[in-house]
Amino acid sequence: MTKNETYTIRPAGRHVLTIGKELIQDRYAAIIELVKNAYDADSPDVNIEFCAKTDKSEYTIIISDHGHGMSRDTVINKWMVPSTDDKQQRRTSRSGKRLMQGRKGIGRYAAAILGSDLLLETITPEGEKTTVFLIWKNFESAQYLDDVEILIETAPVKIPAGTKLTIVGDKDALSDWDDKQFAKLRFELKKLMPPVRVISNTKNTEDCFEINLSITQFPEVEETKETVEPYPIFDLFDYKIAGSIGANGKGFLTYSLQKARNTTEEKIKFDLPAPTGCGDLIFDIRVYDREADAIESLIGRGLKDESGKYVGKNQARTLLNEYNGIGVYRNGFRIRPLGDADFDWLRLNEQRVQNPSLRIGSNQVIGYVEIQSEEKSNLVEKSARDGLRENSALEQLKEIATKVINELEQRRFTYRQKAGLSRRALKVEKELERLFSFDELKKGIRAKLTKGGLDAKAADEIISIISKDEEEKNKIAEGIRQEVAVYQGQATLGKIINVILHEGRQPLNYFKNQIPNLHYWHDAFFKTGDATKLDRFMPIADGVGQNAEIFVKLFSRLDPLAAGKRSSRKSVMLKRAIEDTFAVFEEEMKQHKVSVTIAGPDDFKFICWPQDIYAIFTNLIDNSMYWMKEKASSRREISIDLSTQGGSLLYVDYRDTGPGIEPSLIASEVIFEPQFSTKPRGTGLGLAIAGEAATRNDLELKAFESQTGVYFRLQPKAEVL
Repeated sequence: MTKNETYTIRPAGRHVLTIGKELIQDRYAAIIELVKNAYDADSPDVNIEFCAKTDKSEYTIIISDHGHGMSRDTVINKWMVPSTDDKQQRRTSRSGKRLMQGRKGIGRYAAAILGSDLLLETITPEGEKTTVFLIWKNFESAQYLDDVEILIETAPVKIPAGTKLTIVGDKDALSDWDDKQFAKLRFELKKLMPPVRVISNTKNTEDCFEINLSITQFPEVEETKETVEPYPIFDLFDYKIAGSIGANGKGFLTYSLQKARNTTEEKIKFDLPAPTGCGDLIFDIRVYDREADAIESLIGRGLKDESGKYVGKNQARTLLNEYNGIGVYRNGFRIRPLGDADFDWLRLNEQRVQNPSLRIGSNQVIGYVEIQSEEKSNLVEKSARDGLRENSALEQLKEIATKVINELEQRRFTYRQKAGLSRRALKVEKELERLFSFDELKKGIRAKLTKGGLDAKAADEIISIISKDEEEKNKIAEGIRQEVAVYQGQATLGKIINVILHEGRQPLNYFKNQIPNLHYWHDAFFKTGDATKLDRFMPIADGVGQNAEIFVKLFSRLDPLAAGKRSSRKSVMLKRAIEDTFAVFEEEMKQHKVSVTIAGPDDFKFICWPQDIYAIFTNLIDNSMYWMKEKASSRREISIDLSTQGGSLLYVDYRDTGPGIEPSLIASEVIFEPQFSTKPRGTGLGLAIAGEAATRNDLELKAFESQTGVYFRLQPKAEVL
């Protein structure tokens, strides 16, 4: 028998406890939700009072504010309605000064995680007081949510407006609040608001909000009464980058440092090739060196504890360990856990492991990024208040934040190199040359021997012995040089693995798709003996051969970089060798519409290691391809000018139409330092390898300023321009 009837969904009684206890991340998140409610009520402050009974049987948490309160109608039709969209619809507070923090309509039920019952007392400016008392276990035992009857009392009073929540916890809950838990709460409240008060995304930059905390009579917990303030360490940075980036992807940043006196701020134009995809952004990121003298300098700049005393080195390190992180703030409040010390959402530590000289770790940085509302940024908070929802906007935010940090990392790296604060990375060719050059030693010994009265013949014999040893040592040096060259060639090959994958994907897909067809037509022929089946078989076989040829050509182009052993130098057609390097990138250049011109004599021969020519130009081309794509260059061209005279090489000029290189980086030559990179996730190997490969062949690779992109010149060492 068929029955068609309509029904309504009836939430179970425990539904309120589910959204209160299970969706809210922890007790700290619960208190923060109630603090945000005070902010949304236009209160100038919120008071959080923890008080335990003298017999330790229970405790109370009182959270009160001086906001506009709620009317009886608001309490019944909004406060008591789970997941109401009232704040989402209004977006701003009643005064119009504040953007609303609450959006999900569940924050008030966070009180369920803090205690066994809740007393709400709220007073409007007109003097209407409404009282609600909730016992959470009543919801647990009720079959349906509407089975729980709640008494609401309203009466006129002559008391200032505001709201007061009184939460009672039992003895078991009281034992959870110890000194460590309160320290964590204070830490969360300190990081709740950004260290810099003026945030442009708030409606009124002069609108202040104060958080007051008191703790009394808790066992083995020091009594506290304080106004929560951010840690003072924020202003004592070593390096800082701050600024704003509009939704259109354009903005300005300011870089500054406090490690040296009389330094000037540097303005940096930040220009993305497309809109941010996550709205307007405001950054303020500050970095701290962790060496012993840097910690001493940090203390010397004024790092004090809350009692006003200068901290010690261990305290300073502990403060950096606890307070570090880049928080994400919306409307002046942090989105947890972004910015927690143990939540490395930008993967800073992972990148630092790959390149410790350039990259900063999460325990070196304190800062924030201010984002816009969900509607403008598409950065959506999770209902459980445990971060932002994974989507394309969040990925864009991570990518942009990484680029901003990289701007700071580049400048910090350069400064530390100049100031001798970091150990310089080893330049193999230069060190081998210095290590195995005995000329100065022989000159000094000869002078000593002659001065000591030894005759010239005996001195020559001693110098001859040293020369023989020098010759042997230089053979060893040459072996080291060749091994290093092999490793650098393989490292270069690793940098362009995307080229191999891209070009190899098409033939691999062909093999994957057509081999089953080969089996099919093979079986069909043997079953039927029908020779026409071979007509279907042969085109596929031909296709296999053609696609196999793609692999053969690809591997032949990569072979110089992949060589396990190096032969001796030989004479090569230099222009042809450069053309062969470009052939590696042929498909990628077609895809991204990059044109190439190579000018110079076809028949010019140059004695070198061919692998090194490949390494030099592979790294230059790889960089050009990356930056022309990254910055969406309207013209994408690479030009090579090979100039010779009388059978000798004058120079090889390499230019592109990309964004170019900052003049300061060219002047300092830091771009050739191993581990330095302007790519957000670069390893800093490319130009360092290219420079080493040039040196091995008695060449030097130099960079020059250019108005139209990068300009590199490869020239003999003896050439002076």
